Amino acid sequence: MRVLVTGGAGFIGSHVVDALVAAGDEVRILDALLPAVHRTKPQVNNAAEMIVGDVTDRDQVAEALSGIDVVCHQAAMVGLGVDLDDLPAYATNNDLGTAVLLAAMARAGVGRLVLASSMVVYGEGGYRCPTDGPVRPGPRQAAELDAGRFEPPCPRCHRPLAPIVVHEDAPLDPRNAYAATKVAQEHLAAAWAAETGGTAVALRYHNVYGPRMPRDTPYAGVASIFRSALEHGRAPRVFEDGRQLRDFVHVHDVARANLLASGQPQAPGRLVPLNIGSGDPHTVGDMADALARAFGGPRPVVTGTSRVGDVRHIAASSARAGDLLGYRPRVDFAEGMRAFAHDPLRD
Repeated sequence: MRVLVTGGAGFIGSHVVDALVAAGDEVRILDALLPAVHRTKPQVNNAAEMIVGDVTDRDQVAEALSGIDVVCHQAAMVGLGVDLDDLPAYATNNDLGTAVLLAAMARAGVGRLVLASSMVVYGEGGYRCPTDGPVRPGPRQAAELDAGRFEPPCPRCHRPLAPIVVHEDAPLDPRNAYAATKVAQEHLAAAWAAETGGTAVALRYHNVYGPRMPRDTPYAGVASIFRSALEHGRAPRVFEDGRQLRDFVHVHDVARANLLASGQPQAPGRLVPLNIGSGDPHTVGDMADALARAFGGPRPVVTGTSRVGDVRHIAASSARAGDLLGYRPRVDFAEGMRAFAHDPLRD
């Protein structure tokens, strides 16, 4: 199988490349090597063909698609962002880039897509009210957060809610610029599949961590930010009260999910979304504490502060990925955090 991995020099993409190469696939990488992401020249798998090019460039994308059977589309601008000035960059890299890629795939007759999506498309995760059953809370209010009331109440009776795992049929409710572009990517891929009869799988990654994460940047994941703080002798600073629930999934499991999805086309003509998580949610505070203990650094500091665009709880049910792909996470939380405390990060 001949696979194009866009963003294949990046954190997740490089592990996807490794998994595909190890499985015997022919792999080509298309990566722009943007300085904001790659401060130094990244090392990529020697068995993969490397094309330095931008996914928004029609000619470069057409060249990269020559002879390809399936595309793993990892190229994206990630993270919560700094402010609304980031909107054009998110829309360009994520949505225009995806549109250029899909149009080129249609012209080239490449009919299989694995899209790197994200749990951010859901906004808040799943919740259950003891009175009203499953509910979807609205956006959290700044005044409530400033007062230290971090838990969203039931939108009907205002009673406290219990978080539950989120399934793929949950409504999409993006709450920041990055999330909005990931929803748009899914919609573009769904339109492409419907018009071409192609197969598209959107892997909704939950909180991915592991070796080759970028060091501390405004766009890095929380695990990388905490690890970078520890390397500088600083305590990880945890927002809110540290009890936000997340599903931390190791990058090796995410790479294997891509390998499984690339080799198993799903329903022609539509997009199939799949959660990719660990199935073992933990609080952000627990993660910071486990990482600090494994690193041997200062204990985390809970700040009580919050960020606009953050959600309170979100944890995955990956049962559908298990049923359709045979996906089963292999790296448990304790093992993963012990390793990540000393894994090499990317400059």
